[in-house]
Amino acid sequence: MISQKMIDALNQQIALEGYASYLYLSMSAWCDKEGLEGCKKFMRRQSEEERAHMLRIFDYLSETDSHALAPAIAQPPHEFESVQKMFEQVYAHEQKVTAAINKLISLCYEEHDHTTLNFLQWYVTEQREEEALMRNILDKIRLIGDGPQSLYYIDKEMEKINVQQLQSETQAEKA
Repeated sequence: MISQKMIDALNQQIALEGYASYLYLSMSAWCDKEGLEGCKKFMRRQSEEERAHMLRIFDYLSETDSHALAPAIAQPPHEFESVQKMFEQVYAHEQKVTAAINKLISLCYEEHDHTTLNFLQWYVTEQREEEALMRNILDKIRLIGDGPQSLYYIDKEMEKINVQQLQSETQAEKA
């Protein structure tokens, strides 16, 4: 059994992951409206991934005989100034999630909760990968620029990332 303090903190993380899923879904819809098919697919995939992260914590709480709470999710923004600004917002959000995971890790040490500490190690690795990916995308956007003609190339780069992620997932499933 984990402490009530840990249960409350994990339920807050569920809400943060749920918001990320809705934020990225909203971004996917904006990309679709802007004709950015590669970006749309990427953000939809990110939305699904964040939902899976949320459910992973939800299930963990259930496994530990705790009570997971389905969160109320605030309406995310649905208009974005540019693709670059959108990805800057994604990167900032991923940094916020990383900080929240780090707080959970610290709480594990305070609570002497080795089971949850072990469970959260996956999130530590995942967040490092997410931040690196978003930083890489932002670097490419800054290199390409985000003017009207540049959007074509940005969208093609996002399509390449989608294919790479799909191949990586397929290889992981085979292992």
